[in-house]
Amino acid sequence: MTIWRPILKRGVHRYLAIAQALADDIASGRLKSGTRLPTHRDLADTLGVTIGTVSRAYAEASRRGLIGGEVGRGTFVSAPVGGEPGVADQVGGAAVVEMSVNHPAPIDGAEGVALQEALASLARRRDLSALLAYPADAGARSHREAAAEWLSRGGHAVGADRIVVSSGSQHGLVALLSMLAGDGDVILTEELTYPGLKALAGLLRLRLVGVAMDGGGMMADALDAACRTSGARLVYCVPTIHNPTCATMSAKRREEIAAVIRRHGLTAIEDDVHGRLAVDPPAPLAAIVPESTYYVTSTSKTLAPGLRVGFVAAPPGMAERLAATVRITTWGAAPLTTEVVAEWIRNGAAESILAARRAEAAERQRLARETLVSGAQMSAGAYHVWMTLPDRWRSATFAGEARRSGVAVTAADAFVVGDAEAPAAVRLCLGTPRSRADLARGLRAVRQALESRPETALAIV
Repeated sequence: MTIWRPILKRGVHRYLAIAQALADDIASGRLKSGTRLPTHRDLADTLGVTIGTVSRAYAEASRRGLIGGEVGRGTFVSAPVGGEPGVADQVGGAAVVEMSVNHPAPIDGAEGVALQEALASLARRRDLSALLAYPADAGARSHREAAAEWLSRGGHAVGADRIVVSSGSQHGLVALLSMLAGDGDVILTEELTYPGLKALAGLLRLRLVGVAMDGGGMMADALDAACRTSGARLVYCVPTIHNPTCATMSAKRREEIAAVIRRHGLTAIEDDVHGRLAVDPPAPLAAIVPESTYYVTSTSKTLAPGLRVGFVAAPPGMAERLAATVRITTWGAAPLTTEVVAEWIRNGAAESILAARRAEAAERQRLARETLVSGAQMSAGAYHVWMTLPDRWRSATFAGEARRSGVAVTAADAFVVGDAEAPAAVRLCLGTPRSRADLARGLRAVRQALESRPETALAIV
């Protein structure tokens, strides 16, 4: 066993800093393939952190394909692999099925055909040079109008003057949190939340406080109590197809949450990246309490992730301030790709692609139901599944066993806010396997892992 003392970056959660230090030291050659790493307890003692922190760090490193384990021997640096970063390409000679990355599934090239048509249409224009200039801070007027049409079709009717174009939803969150929060401020969020928010909070030195959930999402009484005890003035939530649990708030729950927002004078950030995939979801929070809710969405899950186009609908009178923050962070979303999205919205291609994605999601969920039988929570239109594990399993231990069985899944540890104990559950992403045959193989590997015993699992977290 090597004596490894990593240098941890400040401003991020300790477990993420440890996982990143592993990645850095492997990339630099300091940690060679096959190196045996310290035990959880030894590394915790070395760094002065809890064993749970090290467990979460090793789980994250395992998810990225950086480390693996052998029964009775310990945890080791994995052999370098090609292909997608963080994905091991083989276990026991067979390719690992990637189900830890939340990616929309292929839809027989429909988006590629739509792109060809949009580019051909653009090529016939005489004003293309306008798309090569710096964009307006909030985005071109025509792009904001197309965005308003897209949001309206999803149940959020808002004027173009309230919309700011961003380089994807993550950039929208960067701009919003930079504008709305300062060093050390508290943000309330679901007790299981989007890992991108956790990473961003660490970067901006913000403190996340988890709010209790049930099968219907964030609970209003828990949010009310958290407001009273934390003094927070900002809440982030995902009311529709929550990541990772798939929960969708009912109309009644949204009204209750909106009442708490008004009562405490909260500013809300509503993340609705999956909203258009849902089938007849209730009206968004931003439509119920528009005066204090920033509505964030993007085309990544619904159309194509590589476009990197997002839309933020601001409360009345706040778009100009948000646009100024967008200018500081990226100067503006790329006009060329935003024009492609706008063209798709105008010519109907966006709705066709969306319908194809919903249909593919339904087929992949059918496969999951048939293979997993029980324990999987789904939501119509979603590309991920939240699977509750039998009592004998811990989340991170099961993720390790699943990888040995030939499939990469995400342990609940990645979503936990603060130092709360991770539930016995994992997220399965149905969209990432390139074919339904690959998905079926991954699902069978999950079932195989479920049928094994924890004591035969990998000696990693």
